[in-house]
Amino acid sequence: MDTVDQLRPKLLERIKNTPEPREVLKADEIKRLYGAIADLDPSQRGEYGKSVNALKQELEAAIAVREAELEDSEVERIDVTAPWDVNSTLPGLLPAQQGTQHPLTRELAEVVDIFTRMGFDAIESRQIDDDFHMFGALNFPENHPARDGYDTFRTEEGFIPPAHTSTMQNRILKDGKAALEAGGQIAAISYGRVFRNEDVDATHEHTFYQCEGVFVSDSATLGQMLGTLRSFFETYYGQKLKIKTQPGYFPFVEPGLEFAIEKPAALGGKPGEWLEMLGCGMIHPNVLRAADIDPEKYRGFAWGGGIDRLVMLKYGLDDVRHFESGKLQFLRKFN
Repeated sequence: MDTVDQLRPKLLERIKNTPEPREVLKADEIKRLYGAIADLDPSQRGEYGKSVNALKQELEAAIAVREAELEDSEVERIDVTAPWDVNSTLPGLLPAQQGTQHPLTRELAEVVDIFTRMGFDAIESRQIDDDFHMFGALNFPENHPARDGYDTFRTEEGFIPPAHTSTMQNRILKDGKAALEAGGQIAAISYGRVFRNEDVDATHEHTFYQCEGVFVSDSATLGQMLGTLRSFFETYYGQKLKIKTQPGYFPFVEPGLEFAIEKPAALGGKPGEWLEMLGCGMIHPNVLRAADIDPEKYRGFAWGGGIDRLVMLKYGLDDVRHFESGKLQFLRKFN
């Protein structure tokens, strides 16, 4: 308890004077506080743990205040109603400044580039769709509880801002049917913004980005899917990776899998540390039938995952809300 009280003013002062206040949460002193819990007598752990958690909450509040201060300090005060010459004397202010790409835009372009070089067509997802493409075509029966996991918004007309880029899957399958029946295959990704009715916090957003992949042929296998995904992640993170899967339930694939990679060394990973990256599996026969493709002749695999998570892991970001915040202090780190 004394250690917590001794550290509190030091950490708060550090937050007040650093341009990177959120880095204070990663300080060795905080790690040692949590590590000390295991060494305490069981009767002391509860009270000690509460004091450490209370300290962390106090630091989070101080960080929010400091980040707001830093953001305000970067605002250049101008009179937007005045002619240019009234503002021209402000230091560092130019009549026009070239903008830069948002980090999500840049990383999404890299994801698309990797898959197109692997032979996949790239199709941008819709930002408004209907119930059939959101659920019906993907083997979600009406009123099925699996729909609850994709709680999303609806317009008064009944249209849906998609909760996943899988809404494009039926269209991709139908558009590729002719080539498939001519002896070819279907290979495409869909990408874009998706929307869910989420309580926003450091790891959840109501608006984020996804990328979905679909492959269908007369001989598609899980082995091909795993090889495709492994090749993508190795290219994206620039190193060889181990992969593993475990069973997962998704109505539109059977079997369904959760796909994980060994945490890349570039992200501070060590052997045996795993990161779950996306859901995947063999396309359910009902999904193929919904696109008028005979599941007795053809089979395929599909996968889908979030772009925001990829970027957060790649750059060690700890709060998904930064992407939609519009904070120049955050965005300029990617210039």
